[in-house]
Amino acid sequence: MDIGIVGASGYTGAELLRLCAAHPDLDVKVATGDSQAGNRIADLYPSLAAAYRDRPYDAYSLDVVDGLDLVFCGLPHGISQSVIPEMRGKVGHIVDLGSDFRLHDKALYPQWYGAAHTSPELLDEFVYGLPELFRPKLIGAELIAATGCNAATAIFALAPLLEAGIIHGDGLVVNLVTGVSGAGRPPKPNTTFCTVDEDVQAYGLLTHRHTPEIEQALTERTGKEATVLFTPHLAPMNRGIIATCYGRPTGNADTAEALDALREFYRDEPFMVVDERSPSTKATTGSNTVHLTARVDKRTGMVMAIATLDNLMKGASGMAVQNANLALGLPETTGLPIVGVYP
Repeated sequence: MDIGIVGASGYTGAELLRLCAAHPDLDVKVATGDSQAGNRIADLYPSLAAAYRDRPYDAYSLDVVDGLDLVFCGLPHGISQSVIPEMRGKVGHIVDLGSDFRLHDKALYPQWYGAAHTSPELLDEFVYGLPELFRPKLIGAELIAATGCNAATAIFALAPLLEAGIIHGDGLVVNLVTGVSGAGRPPKPNTTFCTVDEDVQAYGLLTHRHTPEIEQALTERTGKEATVLFTPHLAPMNRGIIATCYGRPTGNADTAEALDALREFYRDEPFMVVDERSPSTKATTGSNTVHLTARVDKRTGMVMAIATLDNLMKGASGMAVQNANLALGLPETTGLPIVGVYP
């Protein structure tokens, strides 16, 4: 399959280049990075040198992607809205790693993203790219909006408990810790080394844009209205996310039942690990795997679920390749590592 990566100079683009280099069925014909056009990929990311040698980044134009089997878009929010409408019909499939087409309701974009959507007619045509919850819709899909990394972690933890009827959908609480690479490659005042080193800070208080995404996916999958208080925290680590999620129990379930709900929901899922062991971010580094656990606290009357994943893999580029495999009719696990890198 001939594929392109539009926005290949960012962290998710670099991860896509790494994954595609080892993928037996995806041949990267185009790798655009307008800020790096003409510069060698290996000069920006020496880790990719063995696969891409002297290959430069391409400048984007519609002509360079015309006729490709699939295009990944790893662009900042707001850019895909102008690029994808003209690209559609010129390529076989599009997997957008950004947030431009994740929400179905156009009215949510001014509220959570601060601007009206410029291509609202396409919102209902995109499939939400979370295979473990919406796989049938992704098989052969033309337009896929890959899930946000923070949202995916919370959804993975909460969906099984909500679907099993163990917790109520209202008043869900998600406390999440994420690594700095989730903010992207371009430097920002709040992501410099001196800012993040030896510091943990909550951000996006009550306003984080992944909130409606979490609520939408949980409600759509389970049929139960979900409301979420979501608070992310930036931690001084390169990669990884851990989400500790809380819900009010509907009955008298115990920890064994909560763990069984996770195991049943993810039965036969190759990228999901459910265990009594408390998950760690490092255990998922470099893999497309999610680690999960759950507890029921009789003392406080709360149910807790924890999920960890690598934000650049299962939270972004690994998830995107998984979606691409489904769209192209390839085995879903092709080219995706299930074992993390350690130490």
